Amino acid sequence: MIKINLDTDAPLLREQKAGTSLLLSGTIYSARDTAHKRIQNLLNEGKSLPITLKDKVIYYMGPTPTKPGKAVGSCGPTSSYRMDVFLEMTLQNGVAATIGKGTRDSNVTKLAEQYQAPYLLAIGGAGAYLAQCVTSSKIVAFEDLGAEAVRELTIKDFPVIVGIDKNGESAFF
Repeated sequence: MIKINLDTDAPLLREQKAGTSLLLSGTIYSARDTAHKRIQNLLNEGKSLPITLKDKVIYYMGPTPTKPGKAVGSCGPTSSYRMDVFLEMTLQNGVAATIGKGTRDSNVTKLAEQYQAPYLLAIGGAGAYLAQCVTSSKIVAFEDLGAEAVRELTIKDFPVIVGIDKNGESAFF
């Protein structure tokens, strides 16, 4: 496993090949369907975003309620294909990589190559385990969305596999 601190060594993330196992540490954002739609609407209206997307990693997930003494509830990945329609928009705004689960539309491999932005796979069904890798969580946008609000997460040794690398190579086929 290759360890990458996203806050200090983010360029290393883009250099990893499809199928490579990584342990990520640093700051990421969570966002699901509804948050992506709101981001798209703000951009379409020419309004500024509540967060900076440039060089950030977006994790497609919405956590369960947080138990006392924990940073976040269970936080497994959601099916990424639901964000495919928003991917180019987020990449155009500088997103460095996305994390989710499952295969993606064939256009995603082209976008990964065009924007040099890998798609990373988190372990589906392991939300309770992944929550142990989150050291802090705070809502930074769209609080009214509840579990689908955008959260800033600090992670430590968060396991992912490069599903699609910056060259458009895929671990799926």
